[in-house]
Amino acid sequence: MEKFALTLRSKTVLKEHRGFARYEKELAAEIILAIEQKNTEVLNWFNGFGDSLRAILMNVHAYHKGLEFGFTEIAFGQYGWFVRPQFLDYEVIKPGNSERYGEYSEIRIGRGPNGIWSYALNYSFGCAGGGSALSVYDPHFASRDAALDHALAKLKVMFTAQIGSSDTTNYKQDIIQKTLKAIDQQMVAMIQLSLF
Repeated sequence: MEKFALTLRSKTVLKEHRGFARYEKELAAEIILAIEQKNTEVLNWFNGFGDSLRAILMNVHAYHKGLEFGFTEIAFGQYGWFVRPQFLDYEVIKPGNSERYGEYSEIRIGRGPNGIWSYALNYSFGCAGGGSALSVYDPHFASRDAALDHALAKLKVMFTAQIGSSDTTNYKQDIIQKTLKAIDQQMVAMIQLSLF
């Protein structure tokens, strides 16, 4: 397969492409402007992000999202995708019974080099659950406490919504209650620490 490259003649390819996501439309407009201005330096910069239009757009978007947290390194993995930046002061908090698999949830928090914090959740109701890794696509917070407070509140809403669920296979009520108790204890501890 031949490697794709943006050139001064790529304008038609970009204008005829359908199904762009919002961020892709914005990046395509930036590329079209560079083509119209015959700015090969900008086109070469974009070309450095992949060997297909899809890879270029997704990798540039990941780079831009990383800049919001202060990550500036440009690096690619073995398959050509942007390498996920490593958050600083990374921490995992496990509300629930962390002694037993599937009986606890995880709040993953960390900050970028510019001091912007974020969090990601992994949650388990017993059998049902979900989650994601901490990434540059997650929400921004000014402090660790703000990120943790928001994460705890979101987790509490999710677990409270499952109290009394008739699906007791996926939503084990004892796990839900223990996790809610642990969330409340963490919230109280945060309030007590803020008083000092």
